[in-house]
Amino acid sequence: MQQLLGAMENTGLEWSAPMKIKRGELLFKAGKADTPVYFLEKGVIRIIHHNGDHPNAIRFAYKGSLFAAMDALITGQPTIYSAEAIKQTVVKSISRADFLNFINSDAKHLALWNSILGYVILGQLERETDLLTSSPRERYERVLRRSPQLFQEVPHKYIASYLRMTPETLSRLQKS
Repeated sequence: MQQLLGAMENTGLEWSAPMKIKRGELLFKAGKADTPVYFLEKGVIRIIHHNGDHPNAIRFAYKGSLFAAMDALITGQPTIYSAEAIKQTVVKSISRADFLNFINSDAKHLALWNSILGYVILGQLERETDLLTSSPRERYERVLRRSPQLFQEVPHKYIASYLRMTPETLSRLQKS
């Protein structure tokens, strides 16, 4: 990931000035098609999907992460996801068009992007496996092994949502 960011900075591409996002503020909202690619300098973002009135956390982005509304980035169609700052956050962005032009401008950039997409796919497969695991304890332990940073930076109510359990269940699991 850092290689891609370094390569992007050395090509003259212009990132936006850093933007401060307050806790609870949306960075992008479901229904928007042309969402930028973001680099998270500080804070934590949760990517959510709304199921009626209930937002479900599907992913988190931390300091040093490159992230986007992947569905909109890939298809150019409106995203079904929203991104919310769960603490004071600072991001830089680059337009979808500039990012795609950069990726497609050089075989090395494309190979690096494909490698990053491979990690994204593996992460998604792990996430799906977590959700298919019937035991809340197993889900908790799998995520704890894979992403201990999550438990240090993200409020428990969001982790519980991510794990598809109540905050009380998560609290019991952490105590035992």
